[in-house]
Amino acid sequence: MSDVVLPCLNEAAALPWVLSRIPGGYRPIVADNGSTDGSPEIAAAHGATVVHARPTGFGAAAHAGLVAATADIVCFMDADGSFDPAQLDRVTAPVRASAADLVLGRRRPTVRAAWPVHARAGNAVLAWRLRWASGLRLFDLGPMRAARRADLLALDLRDRRFGYPLEMVLRAAEEGWRVREVDVDYAPRAAGSRSKVTGTVRGTMRAVRDMSRLLANAGGARR
Repeated sequence: MSDVVLPCLNEAAALPWVLSRIPGGYRPIVADNGSTDGSPEIAAAHGATVVHARPTGFGAAAHAGLVAATADIVCFMDADGSFDPAQLDRVTAPVRASAADLVLGRRRPTVRAAWPVHARAGNAVLAWRLRWASGLRLFDLGPMRAARRADLLALDLRDRRFGYPLEMVLRAAEEGWRVREVDVDYAPRAAGSRSKVTGTVRGTMRAVRDMSRLLANAGGARR
């Protein structure tokens, strides 16, 4: 059994499809971050474990889900329908086989509209800076990912905003983890669902700001 952490803020439109696609052997944990559209109730009605995460912030939700998890292997995945949970085995298989310590899903858009130009450009810049800061050969800060719970908790991640996924990779690199990418499909999110990061230029800029701060610190430490 693996746990799947789904950080959530107003994803009522996407949750029924996402949760219906969770494969056998995976337990969904919806980490709600203050939804006002009934997302927690919908998640519970579809069999998910629901935890309420505070303060507001993507990292706060992701970490609350990690703490609530009990399985050896924990996955993270956006709850907006852009990823197909049926592909979770792609990120967990190398961890189960002890071939990698952290696996990131490298997004491969199914259609051009799935990944707006501003978001793709921001991700490319951050990935380039991540390669320089960490020495890891990565090309995407993939939100679908997997690692062992005990190892993740030992990283002692502190960011509770958009920098959380990047801090995870940077700390993993510092600890000498084997980090790799696998391809996963990236589709347009569910109708009625809007990404808090890539959906707007403002959201992308907030994420870039949070992550740039971490990268600047990592770069200073490397020098």
